[in-house]
Amino acid sequence: MQNWQKKLAFWQRKPITRRASLFIFGYSLVVSTSLLSCGTQTNQTQSQTNSPASSNPTSSTASTPTSTNKVVRIVRSKQLTALAVLEKQGTLSEKLAPLGYKVEWLEFAAGPQQLEALNTGNLDIASTAESPPIFIQAAGAPLVYLATTPKNGRAISLLVPTNSPVKNFTDLKGKKVAFQKASIGHYLLVKAIEKEGLKLNYVESVFLPPPDANVAFSQGKVDAWFIWEPFVTRAVQKNVGRVLLDGSELRDTRNFYTTNRQFYKAHPEAIKIFLEELQKAENWSKNNPQEMAQMLAPVTQLDAPTLEEMHKKYEWGLQPITEEVISKQQEVANKWYNLGLIPKQVNVREGFLSSQEYAEFTPKEVLASQQ
Repeated sequence: MQNWQKKLAFWQRKPITRRASLFIFGYSLVVSTSLLSCGTQTNQTQSQTNSPASSNPTSSTASTPTSTNKVVRIVRSKQLTALAVLEKQGTLSEKLAPLGYKVEWLEFAAGPQQLEALNTGNLDIASTAESPPIFIQAAGAPLVYLATTPKNGRAISLLVPTNSPVKNFTDLKGKKVAFQKASIGHYLLVKAIEKEGLKLNYVESVFLPPPDANVAFSQGKVDAWFIWEPFVTRAVQKNVGRVLLDGSELRDTRNFYTTNRQFYKAHPEAIKIFLEELQKAENWSKNNPQEMAQMLAPVTQLDAPTLEEMHKKYEWGLQPITEEVISKQQEVANKWYNLGLIPKQVNVREGFLSSQEYAEFTPKEVLASQQ
């Protein structure tokens, strides 16, 4: 038995404690492929190497005063949305420099890898869908939800190969569907299965991070792939895949910006400035679609006109944390627990702040939008 299998078998025999939960969550991100059947999964060999230490994430910084002694590490946007604009414009670095901060932008394969880094102190601000925060909360991590976004379901799609005979979701019976575990792709697959009144073992679920899933899909090793932009547009443009369905009628959740409790307590001023500058970037992106596409085209395999079309799938602007948002997040947490995919019932409210605390750093424009 290989070494990782021995370790996993050992932890599976032990009672699930908080320490064990943390180990299992982190270790599940290292194992790329497993099967999902009626709420259980069997891990297969294929390691992921996406932690900050192993993936050597790139970073960019702005010139700062010599007194700089604080760093804000923010996830680099792979979706090429307003967060990517914020990095390119450099305004956040300019605003934080007088306070002694340097900004670093780190890249990760997907949301679960971000939150593992957030929990271990290797990332300060993450941007993920609804499920990664729940999985890391189930592992006992001191997460703090900062802000949320529109649903943007059109930006996530279920792809099948261009020449696939599959015409609708029910044609995928017994076929391999790839997605990142604990991602929006995972959640929307569950929603699609429920919508058809089927069981979770209707398809063979293959847990792969986006880079590995991209290769597997391109080589015909999986029959479908639930993934977000810009992977979708790239696959369609290259005539590798076609959209079987998107998340517009499936998604009932939102993305979140999150941090850990320690960073929230130590650097509230940095969080406030980050959200203010991000909201400005959101507004700029909405009002300047052509300029945005031209700005971001060099960092993707898409030309500016194609990128501009891709961005039409998005709604722009941060949204405040409300009771409705919290209740929906609890509903998702209950779903994952009932499916047996997290080790304990999660009270998501432990990661949310009071309305008074949110008012201290949420942009006024964003707070006004809930009135």
